[in-house]
Amino acid sequence: MTREKAQILDQEGIRRSLTRIAHEIIERNKGTGNLVLIGIRRRGVPLAERLAERIKDIEGSSVPVGTLDITLYRDDLTTMAYQPLVRSTEVPFSVSGKTVVLVDDVIYTGRTIRAALDAVIDLGRPRVIQLAVLIDRGHRELPIRPDYVGKNVPTSRKEEALVKLNEIDGEERVIILELPD
Repeated sequence: MTREKAQILDQEGIRRSLTRIAHEIIERNKGTGNLVLIGIRRRGVPLAERLAERIKDIEGSSVPVGTLDITLYRDDLTTMAYQPLVRSTEVPFSVSGKTVVLVDDVIYTGRTIRAALDAVIDLGRPRVIQLAVLIDRGHRELPIRPDYVGKNVPTSRKEEALVKLNEIDGEERVIILELPD
């Protein structure tokens, strides 16, 4: 049976992490010119929207936000026992020549991000792609490293980092779950 082991971030902790990441994105990119955010479905989308709000509050300029569905880019698609549910990718702007910040909730093996990189490249040729994640739990299987991290949370492979957001889950926190053997 899966059980909750610890709470890593509460609502205030998530808010502070996103505010810090927004400042880091602005600083590294020397403002918001040519900057776009793309959230990876599911929880990366509300996180990208929140980052865009914070960037607008800080800089006074809006940053476009898109939604990326990576289902068909997954490298485990042929091993899935069920028919995958494909949702739409909504990127209503060109990524060509832009600084694209991919946004996701948790980075683990890096495979989701690899799929997202393929999906973005299919949309155009960005000047640069950066990665922002709320939680980095380690255990990478691919040479992928986020540029912006809300919190590093070392976990065992018998644990799972779970981000819960009001927009999707009706609650706001990050927890570590202990998985059954």
